[in-house]
Amino acid sequence: MDGRVQVTEADWIDQRVYDLYDEYCHGRIDRRAFLKQAALVAGGLAMAQALMPRYANAQTISFTDDRIKAQYVTYPSPGGSSGTMRGYLVQPKGNGPFPSVLVIHENRGLNPYIEDVARRAAVEGFLALAPDGLFPVGGYPGNDDDGRELQAKLDQGKLRTDMLNSAKYLKAHALSSGKLGATGFCWGGGTTNYLAVALGADLKAAVPYYGAAPVTAAVPDIKAPLLIQYAENDERINAMWPDYEKALKAAGASYEMFIYPGTQHGFHNNSTPRYQEAAAKLSWERTVAHFKKNLA
Repeated sequence: MDGRVQVTEADWIDQRVYDLYDEYCHGRIDRRAFLKQAALVAGGLAMAQALMPRYANAQTISFTDDRIKAQYVTYPSPGGSSGTMRGYLVQPKGNGPFPSVLVIHENRGLNPYIEDVARRAAVEGFLALAPDGLFPVGGYPGNDDDGRELQAKLDQGKLRTDMLNSAKYLKAHALSSGKLGATGFCWGGGTTNYLAVALGADLKAAVPYYGAAPVTAAVPDIKAPLLIQYAENDERINAMWPDYEKALKAAGASYEMFIYPGTQHGFHNNSTPRYQEAAAKLSWERTVAHFKKNLA
């Protein structure tokens, strides 16, 4: 399916700089190389600097909003990076139980944008947990450069185990109805796909945003209805879709897929110019509707 929306792209930024930023975000080049290569494009250095996240822009729901209660929690994570995990738990107003949604960060730890997404989910009536995969190495360090470096150094299998244990913790939480959903962005989107495989029928709904597809052989293990969200200008991730879709069809899986025209990888993140308001709004409305339908 094609999620046709009108977007107001920051079109003064050259696509070549967007592509370099994607390389930088995914750890294939460092900050110095990103800025150096961007500077070769006319006006590219200003474009590159504009793409750096501004997390003051990311807050749409205050942490003091009276519709929610937010706190940091720690819980066991056997087989993970350190045996213990920490996450940002946000509950809606009321006594529950509530359907629950795991919110999985990008490849740089639990930054303010992801915490805000957890609050957005709680305002919609979900018990939301945003785990910090960097907790075993001191937690999100306050900036994405250091966060990206820290996450890349972790044992990736143990990091995924930490996310799996986070999902199990949330599902079993006293405030949870036991109906579990998961969403994630970039690395978190790929991890959402992984959890759909690993949890099978224990996951009732999944919404991966521009995430890497799981290995084809594992797709038959997916039991959760999927809502798959892609950016149009995201060649590396989108190239995985034909084989993923073929495997989903062969497995008889329930899924919908939307591509948002004119968007870049990361279009939901409102802390950088990659953000596209119309696409982010529509994709989030679809996400909330998917969870309400499948976690009721």
